[in-house]
Amino acid sequence: MHIISGTLRGRRMASFVHEGLRPTPQMVREALFSILGNAVPNRTFYDIFAGTGVIGMEAVSRGASDARLIEVNAKQVSAIQRYAERFGVADRVQVLRSDGYRWGERWVPPAKSGPVNLFLSPPFPDLEPDKVASFLALVNNLLEKAPLESVLTIQAEDNFPVDQLPELDTWDIRTYGRNMLLIKVKEAKEEPEVPAAPV
Repeated sequence: MHIISGTLRGRRMASFVHEGLRPTPQMVREALFSILGNAVPNRTFYDIFAGTGVIGMEAVSRGASDARLIEVNAKQVSAIQRYAERFGVADRVQVLRSDGYRWGERWVPPAKSGPVNLFLSPPFPDLEPDKVASFLALVNNLLEKAPLESVLTIQAEDNFPVDQLPELDTWDIRTYGRNMLLIKVKEAKEEPEVPAAPV
């Protein structure tokens, strides 16, 4: 894999292959960052279920203020840390060894952090019918806590239960073969109008 654009353009990353790993195809990575565009620079980028770490590194390459990569596999965590040091961005990349669900339960956005990017590309088993409810609960939890104007992106396969997403009509859904990007910008909810009291 290589980083597509930005200050680290062309840098290559190898990865340990294991059963839960689901790397984001290059075409989908290109599409993701093209869609996010100006929402990446100067924002914190959270790469949950980081896997290879290439998404978080791409975000830093494209100007993210910093990247927080959450990954449970110890070998992947060590590899990402080594690449961050090799690429000279260790001061902007924090790798946390943690289960993405437990991390999400504890996550509190930094005070006055402004909008952030949250990227979720869970392992294949997490999107199976008997486990997808837990993943959707994580999505709801993160959206509830994220600052306004934050962007949450899910990378999934074409069997993902799109109809179970919260506020489905507010998601931007893109398909790339079997892959999907599901993108939501957190906006302020409109308060219902209170009828004026009779005079």
